[in-house]
Amino acid sequence: MHKMGRTRLLVSDFVLSFMWVWSSVIVRIFVFKYLSLGHDHLGEIVKAALSVINMFLFAFLVNFTRGGAYNPLTVLSSAMSGDFANFIYCVGARIPTQVLGSIVGVKLIIDTIPEVGRGPRLNIDIHQGALTEGLLTFAIVIISLGLATKIRGSFFMKTWISSLSKLTLHILGSDLTGGCMNPASVMGWAYAKGDHITKEHILVYWLAPIEATILAVWIFKWLVKPEKQDKTDSKSKSD
Repeated sequence: MHKMGRTRLLVSDFVLSFMWVWSSVIVRIFVFKYLSLGHDHLGEIVKAALSVINMFLFAFLVNFTRGGAYNPLTVLSSAMSGDFANFIYCVGARIPTQVLGSIVGVKLIIDTIPEVGRGPRLNIDIHQGALTEGLLTFAIVIISLGLATKIRGSFFMKTWISSLSKLTLHILGSDLTGGCMNPASVMGWAYAKGDHITKEHILVYWLAPIEATILAVWIFKWLVKPEKQDKTDSKSKSD
């Protein structure tokens, strides 16, 4: 990838990460303040529907920016499949840029709308929290890799399945860890509170998801590779 392409990706990552932390806040404000819906079934259904629409919007923006991302785990997952230089670029430049975009976004949110809240909270033991975030991340990475491999070219179908999967996993983990599956956005809120260097934040929202992502990529490669080899073996036998 040439220098201009890499610079464009970094700018895209910053902007998308900035927009992502704002989008969830805007959805909550729109549902609970402007529509005056409570945290009942109707309010949660409307919020879920808008969250899916929001994920479609960001999927479109990812395509529009030709690879921009707002989640370090997405970047890490794809980086592990590339060469070493690309891996270093992703870990050393793209992920810090996404974190910076999230921090700037949250800072602006708190300055503009102070009553908006304080981001995700860990409501369980630190080790249970790490296990929860790890399992949620493992599930979504496996689903994403499966969609990229099995459903090629169908933007709507891939985004629909991915969005519903993310929403379901988020709901499952929301009362435990916040169900984030995005270290950059959590870092934005943690930095604003001064909690970004605590053991809880690093273990639950960084180490566990990163380890789960690496494990998911390895397991997916291990499961998919034999299938490809079997096809080539059977083809060579038939020849």
